[in-house]
Amino acid sequence: MTDMTRTQRLRAATRRLKPDRGNLASDLVAALTFAVVNVPQAMGHALLAMVNPLLGIYTLMVAVPVGALFSSSVFMNVSTTGALSVAAGVVLLEFPAGQRAEALIVLVLLVGVIQLLAGLFRLGFVIRFVSNAVMTGFLNGVAVLIILGQLSDLTGYQSSFSNRVAQALDLLLHLGKVNLQATAVGLLTLALIAALLWHKALQRFAFIIAIAVATVLMVLLTLPAVPTAAQFAVVPTVGGISAIPRELPQLALPQLSLVLSLWLPALSIAIIGLVQGAGVSQGTPNPDGRYPDVSRDFLGQGAANMATSLVGGIPAGGSVSGTALIVGAGGRSRWANIFVGLFVALIVLLAGPLVERVPMPALAALLIVAGIQGLRVEQAVMAWKTGRISRMVMLATFLATLAIPLQFAVLFGVAMSILLTTIRQSNKVVVTEWVLQPQGFPLEQPPPRRLPSDRLTVLHVYGSLFFAAARNMEEMLPAVGDATRSVVAINLRGKGEIGSTFVTVLQRYAQALQARQGKLMLVGVDPQMRDQLAKTGVLKLIGDENVFVATPQLGEALNQAVAAANAWLGQTAGGVAPDSARQAKE
Repeated sequence: MTDMTRTQRLRAATRRLKPDRGNLASDLVAALTFAVVNVPQAMGHALLAMVNPLLGIYTLMVAVPVGALFSSSVFMNVSTTGALSVAAGVVLLEFPAGQRAEALIVLVLLVGVIQLLAGLFRLGFVIRFVSNAVMTGFLNGVAVLIILGQLSDLTGYQSSFSNRVAQALDLLLHLGKVNLQATAVGLLTLALIAALLWHKALQRFAFIIAIAVATVLMVLLTLPAVPTAAQFAVVPTVGGISAIPRELPQLALPQLSLVLSLWLPALSIAIIGLVQGAGVSQGTPNPDGRYPDVSRDFLGQGAANMATSLVGGIPAGGSVSGTALIVGAGGRSRWANIFVGLFVALIVLLAGPLVERVPMPALAALLIVAGIQGLRVEQAVMAWKTGRISRMVMLATFLATLAIPLQFAVLFGVAMSILLTTIRQSNKVVVTEWVLQPQGFPLEQPPPRRLPSDRLTVLHVYGSLFFAAARNMEEMLPAVGDATRSVVAINLRGKGEIGSTFVTVLQRYAQALQARQGKLMLVGVDPQMRDQLAKTGVLKLIGDENVFVATPQLGEALNQAVAAANAWLGQTAGGVAPDSARQAKE
């Protein structure tokens, strides 16, 4: 790349980042709307990650603008998500409470490094190996975990179990121990959010209005003049967990001794984030109508997480709800996301005392609604109806998400999807007979069970030629039996590299035909396949004159094989003439 090219690209990038005055007002409104709505949600996500709620706010302050600067997607919002927060929380739960902040810094840094490398090495294609069934099962499992995980803050009952399903069952057995005041605040907030979401004009602000009403209500109920003030004073608030400093985040340095114990969880969380981000960016085109570069979006998310780790934030990734809010609120350029950081910083500096008064049951109600919204019901129904393998993969991943740590659940789902697909594809093969016609295309039908004598039989193979499929194909080939002078032409057009099992099948079938004065012909052979046949000695067994290499013209190799077979059989008068196959397709 020349210096001039680098300069031109730098100037082009600078022009793209320069704010458009025509979009400035819309972008500012969208950024302010997002900041106000998502500050309480980010605090809730931090609680899911088992850390200080303030760290969720710091994540918005840093990850959203950095992600916007480096991503290919103009609108993708890189911020806190429920799935990433739950996954991080499960990892951090293994550390003592006093060490979680240090572990979080290293975890988020490793997630960012992995995602950045995925972007630099252009590994966007890897997303294809994570099936929709895996992600549907995983995200539905995470949504259920989010809902169940809020029951303790909603009711005030702290279970001794670590698994969230067990916690929910334990709560049902101890309903008499719930905090009635906390439960009342949480249920009221839940009902208010549900009502506001039904109102089209207010649904964008449903979370912030409900949180504000719950906070004001708590302030009023805890006033000294109120008779029940002492009872409601026991309802926990954000300030009771951690005070919000009236200052911007300070630099946090990673403790490198934790890298070895956190790299595998970081890999799993990075995969979750990349898959979610790819779904967001590929569902939201840029203003020019083109879809973003997935690999570049990997890089953007990696940069966002690396920057977030420097302020001790939680993992961030492409957010479906955040992107929808930015676009729905009028965002027209990437500056809508960049301005989010500014508004969140102002909230921290100016509105800290208000945030500290937010009741924890209200945040729990918010996250329960977010969990319900995160359920992928339609996708689950589609995966269930698609087929047995999709159903098994989705259900197994869902159950694994509920039962085992999330970093292993997603890897389990991916491994299971690849394994079952490989098994299915390795067995999938179909052999048909092509009956050549005097005019037009061949007639396709099931192959004969036994070969006829003194005749040419043309076979076509669909599907895989590896492993078990090759064995299955051998069982589908017409039996040689007592047939003599039979010619079998197998059309292999479109088949590239073949395995040793298929080579062995060809060797055995050619030997069986030759033992009865017959011969095997291979039609439409790829040059690479011909080299494999030559190296294994099968080409010499079959005969070089009986292998017809594929040409750009469809049907040419087959016509050559038919002519050669008829000449060998000497049946030009009584059999199928070469001219009859001229229009036969391979």
